[in-house]
Amino acid sequence: MGYQKYSFAFFLIFSLMMQTRGFAQQQETPPVADTNKPVAPLYVDTALRIVNLNPYFTLHVDSSLNYDLHVNKDTATYFWYLRNSPVGVKIDKNTGLLSFKAEKAFFKSGRLKYDQEYRIQLGVQNLLNPKEKVDTGFIIVFYSTEIIASRLKPTVNSTLFVEEGDSIQFKVQCESGSFPFEQITLTTSVPISAYVSPTACNDWFRWWIPFDFIKDGDTTKQKNVVLQMIAADKFFNRDTVKISVWVRPGINYPQKYAEHKRVSDDVLKYVVDLKLTFYTLSKAIKSNKSTRTTFDITSSTTALAGTVLSTTSDNQSTENFGKVLPSIGLTLVPVKEAVAPNKIREQNTASQVRAMAKKMEYLVGDNALVGDRDPDILAKTKKLQDELRQARVQLIDLDMVELDEKITPEQAEKYFRDPKVNKRYKAKIR
Repeated sequence: MGYQKYSFAFFLIFSLMMQTRGFAQQQETPPVADTNKPVAPLYVDTALRIVNLNPYFTLHVDSSLNYDLHVNKDTATYFWYLRNSPVGVKIDKNTGLLSFKAEKAFFKSGRLKYDQEYRIQLGVQNLLNPKEKVDTGFIIVFYSTEIIASRLKPTVNSTLFVEEGDSIQFKVQCESGSFPFEQITLTTSVPISAYVSPTACNDWFRWWIPFDFIKDGDTTKQKNVVLQMIAADKFFNRDTVKISVWVRPGINYPQKYAEHKRVSDDVLKYVVDLKLTFYTLSKAIKSNKSTRTTFDITSSTTALAGTVLSTTSDNQSTENFGKVLPSIGLTLVPVKEAVAPNKIREQNTASQVRAMAKKMEYLVGDNALVGDRDPDILAKTKKLQDELRQARVQLIDLDMVELDEKITPEQAEKYFRDPKVNKRYKAKIR
């Protein structure tokens, strides 16, 4: 019984030892490789790259930037550099330390601007292998909590005086602050036309004032137009400028020039009619004067012949006939008055017509225009109109004659300028 007990224990120990040995041998046997399964390649990081580059920086004014750049390799043989960087940005060529101090002087001098993206190009290169390099970049933006307002600055005063027919133009400049103006809007107190409105800084405002801007029914002698320009930035901060334009009545020179020419032509035409009238009257007066002269010579000759016969003749009949002849000469006087009466009224009419013609000719020359834009064009036109009207009123009661259509203006002009005619009608001063 005891022997069997020990035999069973020995057998159990021997079985455990054998199992342990078999397990150890099984662990020491290398596994058989599966030749059909693909083997993953071993990855080795050999390309040069910057491992901590930030693509976007924002900096406040008067703040500093210190940013240490690293590559995935030993930096002992690498060189760092910058391209097209804004003023003040630096990088250590050996360590890659990026530094910058945003001083306010840079922005006041205009070398840097707020809220503008500056793209900075940087690179790193192996000094031993020129082909091993990296070129990249990042963006930096500066901002400020201090707000400087932008202002509109037109190149004219706030009050302008112009006339109809003139034009005004001026440049709308801007004094840029923290945020520049992006648009300009124009409003007017009254509707206007033919103008160019500014839409951005440094644009021009142009306006041509028409001649009928001030209507005939307007009671005021000048009209006021208020130009209001409103500029706004992207945050809708506004600045407003008002310009008061006073428009006075102007002269429409093309129209007034045509009107002056029409009045001058009317006066010259009236002068031609006066000369034709003077020619007809003067010829009639000259013919009547010749007839009266013939009667005077005849009567004088008859009276003289009778006196001679009555005093020198021995024949009684001849003497008696000589006494009758003077009475015949006296009889011719009433006949002369009946056949060719004195045309005193016609003589006065001719003198007045001639004087008026010369006066109107002088007025046309005296009121001639000096150039196309004579400043006295209105006064000269009115003077001619008034004198023409007055001349027609003065001659309306005179006995005018019917003009002969065969008489030409050239004949009348030649007769009017004849020195003998001028001497005949020339005023005598005693």
